[in-house]
Amino acid sequence: MTDAAILEIALQTMIIAAKLSAPMLLTALGIGFAISLFQSVTQIQEATLSFVPKAIGVGIAVLFCGNWMIHEMVTFTQQMFEKVPTLLSAG
Repeated sequence: MTDAAILEIALQTMIIAAKLSAPMLLTALGIGFAISLFQSVTQIQEATLSFVPKAIGVGIAVLFCGNWMIHEMVTFTQQMFEKVPTLLSAG
């Protein structure tokens, strides 16, 4: 296994991790920003106020994006298993 192959696999892994986490992270970011804005406008300083809306929002994001996320992960895993013979023979 060459250095280039290891770097390529690491890059693909980081890209798939970013793609899979983006819907949940962006949803939590948007909800958190909206609640922070609401808190600053109304001067309500309750730290736990944003937890439930974020949890619900992330759950909805998983419901809507879950099928795509599973498809991406299965495709990535299949590609990795297809590369195993070439990675072992390249050593």
